[in-house]
Amino acid sequence: MINSTAGNAPARTLTITLQSDWQGSLRAAAQAAQSAAYQGETLNFESPGHFFGQLSEKRWQLVRAAQGRGELSVRELARLVGRDVKRVHDDVVLLAELGLLERTEGGGLLCPFASMHIDMVLQAA
Repeated sequence: MINSTAGNAPARTLTITLQSDWQGSLRAAAQAAQSAAYQGETLNFESPGHFFGQLSEKRWQLVRAAQGRGELSVRELARLVGRDVKRVHDDVVLLAELGLLERTEGGGLLCPFASMHIDMVLQAA
């Protein structure tokens, strides 16, 4: 759970990567964490199938609707995207597990990232 009043904290950024070598990705993230300056955050998926299986178009729609809006309730988010509250709640649970949405101390949701970048390279086998 996070505090929704971050004060003067730098804008958070997220890079989503696709790397089958999850151990190498973890080592790179640990190395970046050693820097005194904020380096952004990384979310890695092992394969394109895993990425697209977790981040469907409707889930991306929720992330985009929440981005930059501050704290929202699940009901408010469902209204913004024109979807059923129960289905939005199910998607929010997964998005929170991935870290794309965060729960606030007040029980609401927010997308903490000012920007997100997807780094994906697909090559012939």
